[in-house]
Amino acid sequence: MAHTHGHSHAAGKNYGKSFALGIGLNVTFIAVEIVYGLIANSSALLADAGHNASDVLGLVFAWTAMWLASMKPRGKYTYGLRKTTILVSILNALLLFGAVAVIAWDAIGKFKNPEPVAGSQVMIVAAIGVVINTLTALLFMKGQKDDLNIKGAFLHMAADAGVSLGVVLAGLLINLTGKQWIDPVTSFLIIAVIVWGTWRLFTDSIDLALDAAPKHIELDKVRNFLLSQNGVENIHDLHVWAMSTTQIALTAHLIMPEGFSDEFIAELQEKLVHEFGIGHTTFQIENKQIEKYCDTDC
Repeated sequence: MAHTHGHSHAAGKNYGKSFALGIGLNVTFIAVEIVYGLIANSSALLADAGHNASDVLGLVFAWTAMWLASMKPRGKYTYGLRKTTILVSILNALLLFGAVAVIAWDAIGKFKNPEPVAGSQVMIVAAIGVVINTLTALLFMKGQKDDLNIKGAFLHMAADAGVSLGVVLAGLLINLTGKQWIDPVTSFLIIAVIVWGTWRLFTDSIDLALDAAPKHIELDKVRNFLLSQNGVENIHDLHVWAMSTTQIALTAHLIMPEGFSDEFIAELQEKLVHEFGIGHTTFQIENKQIEKYCDTDC
């Protein structure tokens, strides 16, 4: 029996400046939206500010994940601090659910008792949001194909640009029709977008915290891939889980009656990175299955 272990060290592009610029622009815009949302008495603008705040937290989360992933494990944290990114994402989701409740309470009040809304101010501020969110999305457009975090940041900001455009249209409709209920109705539409995105963030984070295999990993394909390797007669104790939002780990016991070579392990690690994006692997090689009974359904 032998243990082998390996991990990839591919260096990714540093998006620190993109994250800093995107977060700075959006925090400034959120402050403007809150101030003018209160001045214009617009629930839709306040809801859009809440939506943008949720995505700024998403950018902070993605940036933090990339930073933590670059730190070396030390002391009792033998896997490093990568999983803190998952815990932060759960906290992020819970905070967003609370923010949605506050926004909904305000919108319900204005739906029951409509108040005058300054449609022109709503349009101008939301139009600025369209520009800022589009520029921020473009910062991450190039890297979205290589990194799930960067892809998430791009999609968040692209969706924000669309939501802000919806608020612009709401302001225009209020000006044209004079119907004040358009403002709280727009708020509810934005709330639906936030809840949809936040619920996915929450359930995905819980799955990662419980060491579920990442969604894009098909365990049967991984199992069949390992079984197809020369010399591998059987496998058991196959585990795949996320070490962070960007790094995936795998452990497996390979039954290889004729033994193995270092070249076999090196090639297998390279193939797992290429085929599945699994960069941290540990194998236990056995001539025959040495565990007669397994309490963990292996």
